[in-house]
Amino acid sequence: MNKITIAIDGFSSTGKSTIAKQIAKALNYIYVDTGAMYRAVTHFALKNNLIGDGFFNSTELINKLNEIKISFKFNEELGFAEVYLNEVNIEDSIRTLEVSRFVSPVAAISEVRLKLVQQQQLMGKDKGIVMDGRDIGTVVFPEAELKIFMTASAETRAKRRYKELLERGHNLSYNDVLDNVTTRDHIDSTREDSPLVKAEDAIEIDNSDLTIEEQITTLLELAHKYI
Repeated sequence: MNKITIAIDGFSSTGKSTIAKQIAKALNYIYVDTGAMYRAVTHFALKNNLIGDGFFNSTELINKLNEIKISFKFNEELGFAEVYLNEVNIEDSIRTLEVSRFVSPVAAISEVRLKLVQQQQLMGKDKGIVMDGRDIGTVVFPEAELKIFMTASAETRAKRRYKELLERGHNLSYNDVLDNVTTRDHIDSTREDSPLVKAEDAIEIDNSDLTIEEQITTLLELAHKYI
């Protein structure tokens, strides 16, 4: 059976990672969460006091990029790969609202994007991969056989993210999450380097009113068609 590259792009908190994991599992493909890679760099910047409220030492972050080693290791109990930064599991640490607040400005740095895009392209050189992010179908794999662009209203996405964070034990307000979602939308869509845009040949899916099961069924049908 032929293997293809599946690129899933879209706005934050559209559930791209959740769906991509299930699609990869069903097809026995490799799954890569590129958002986690940018979150890992942001986590590094926060821990090294390179970014915070009112400041961002982007020059120093660029200088330290060679100190950042990102890897994914499959967790059999969870059924998906967790992200590691310099051999330390940071899967839970990168899912906080604090990291979400600063990930977009970090991801807008050209040197950061270049480093991570090169790694992502190496991961997918043999196809048989499902990768989600902001620029997979436009920059990382413009030749991908199947491109999906996922969207939903900002309010719907904020509710999903708010519920997820509460379940993880974070104490925060819905309005804080909604503000974070809309701010990230603006930064991601207007940055100079690889802005979030729908690829011309991408299939748009608005999942505001779709269940996870409905989304998985739709994407698997599309995947088998392209395979």
